[in-house]
Amino acid sequence: MTPSDAEDNRWSDLDRPPLNAASLRKTLLRDGGLWSSLDVVPVTGSTNSDLAARADELSEGAVLVAEEQSAARGRLDRRWSAPARSGLFFSVLLKPAEVPVERWGWLPLLTGVAVATGLSRVAGVDTALKWPNDLLVTVGDQERKAGGILAERAGSAAGGGIVIGVGLNVTLREDELPVPTAGSLALAGAKVTDRDPLLRAVLRSLEHWYVTWRDASGDPTSTRLQETYAAGCATLGRQVRAELPGDRSLEGEAVALDTDGRLILATGEGVQHPVSAADIIHLRPAG
Repeated sequence: MTPSDAEDNRWSDLDRPPLNAASLRKTLLRDGGLWSSLDVVPVTGSTNSDLAARADELSEGAVLVAEEQSAARGRLDRRWSAPARSGLFFSVLLKPAEVPVERWGWLPLLTGVAVATGLSRVAGVDTALKWPNDLLVTVGDQERKAGGILAERAGSAAGGGIVIGVGLNVTLREDELPVPTAGSLALAGAKVTDRDPLLRAVLRSLEHWYVTWRDASGDPTSTRLQETYAAGCATLGRQVRAELPGDRSLEGEAVALDTDGRLILATGEGVQHPVSAADIIHLRPAG
């Protein structure tokens, strides 16, 4: 689909109206606030790629939203797609120069907390966090993935930062799910599926958590980020398998989250292993 085709068909599904960019800018862009610009495009390959390409020239707080993405990426360069205007697909550019780089690994976890907090407040949906970057909802009695987060370094050391992308299924129907384990806010019984207030709530929540974390030099303890993430993390307390780089795997109970944001696995031998990067598979329900 070309951008012009997407523009012509913005109202083709009345259950999925387009976002109101002017209204979003009016309510989110303010003097002294984090968000410096907000653009909504009908279709693009990847909002993360688009922002990353301009990271040096853009100010911190740039937001790019797409009604549809044709080459969306998840972790490990996995591809995914969703119908136009069926979800929230956006990226933000952050430049936390005041925070030591070794603490930047908290940003995808912080984003998860912010998204879950915003959705709970507006949509009335409990969104659990699967370490390190998935957003889970409950559909019936099943735990399903409704969204994901992708953080990438972008630009030069002098002017760049980190781009964080969020993809969230909002009105996806059962017959539109890419896999049976996927879900959406609508399927989880959300009281609000209007994407405008949902996006406002998520971005306001992200601003609050990010500014608090940045002003504390990225300290996850004093900001209660570590505590809040652990409280909402569906991975803790479960038996999991960590698929590690190099075709290795590790099984154990996810017992804690350390101050670096790493998942601590306790194996059957009683050894605790910190995991910093892995695909996590939940082997059985918590508790």
